[in-house]
Amino acid sequence: MSHANQFLISHGLPILFVTVLLEQLGLPIPAAPLLMGAGALAASGGFNLLAGLALAILACLLADALWFYLGRRRGNQVLGLLCRISLEPDSCVRRTLDVFTRYGMRGVVVAKFVPGMSTITPPLAGMTGINSRRFLLYDGLGSLLYCGCFLLLGYFFSNQITQLGAALGRLGGNALALLAVFVACYIAYKYWQRQRLLRELRMARITVAELRQKLDAGENPVILDLRSRDELVLDPAIIHGAIHLERDEVAARQHEFPRDRDIVVYCSCPNEITSARVALLLQRQGFTRVRPLLGGIDAWRENNLPMGAWTATPASKAGAIPAVPQPPPADTGPVEFDREATSTNAEKPL
Repeated sequence: MSHANQFLISHGLPILFVTVLLEQLGLPIPAAPLLMGAGALAASGGFNLLAGLALAILACLLADALWFYLGRRRGNQVLGLLCRISLEPDSCVRRTLDVFTRYGMRGVVVAKFVPGMSTITPPLAGMTGINSRRFLLYDGLGSLLYCGCFLLLGYFFSNQITQLGAALGRLGGNALALLAVFVACYIAYKYWQRQRLLRELRMARITVAELRQKLDAGENPVILDLRSRDELVLDPAIIHGAIHLERDEVAARQHEFPRDRDIVVYCSCPNEITSARVALLLQRQGFTRVRPLLGGIDAWRENNLPMGAWTATPASKAGAIPAVPQPPPADTGPVEFDREATSTNAEKPL
């Protein structure tokens, strides 16, 4: 018997509990290989399968209950923190929110099988006001499926896993070094990809103070809220007078935007990545007076500046793009954005 197997037999349960707990808290520690290893060890009688399953589920529930509580108390701040430590900050929340909104509590069950969703789903559930008992029930079911599947995979394929472990054992430290190099290269590539994106999108932002000054001076800039409808369902507060357009709608409706007025775009993602992408898109289409809002909706809210309320229309609930009026005749000038009309229903046509 190898020293590794003997060590797992002696300390397998606490190691499994701590590893699953740290993974569910968001640390980049893969628990699935250890779960399969524990299952393979259980097939030979060296590990208590039921005890390991119970401890793994308990670890999931403890971590998810903590994120659920933080999401209920400090929702936006928690999501911002999770996105800032994510390697793909502009998609981590959006992807999870789309799945969670589309499938409801079923999304909680499958979240653990989707990379990046496991940690973000609990605070999102807390933000929506879901009953904690109901959340823990579905989260417990998802934890049972997640931990149980990998334990059973290890149990039924114990021979193959044992052979793989023996092969890695013959390689010794070289295998671990190779794995470490692979992981380091992957993280370095994702970090480089992220920094390249940020450099590409680095442009002059407008601060909340500058935007407020323009509004007070009567300049009437066009303000676009680029958050998804699902995000607005959770947080319906918008900047007073802002017009809601999803990122994918901007290209189709750019002919409505005036070219002789400032266009301010904002979102709720770290580094204003989504708004910077849209601003870059509009700049390439010839709009020279478009700028992302520094800090997005959170910065505006923190400064206690005027907010409006987004109202979902039946069409927007169904996911339909709001009706777009025909462009005006050439001699009438650009489409006029009615700021007062949009303050109560941001889904009205531009």
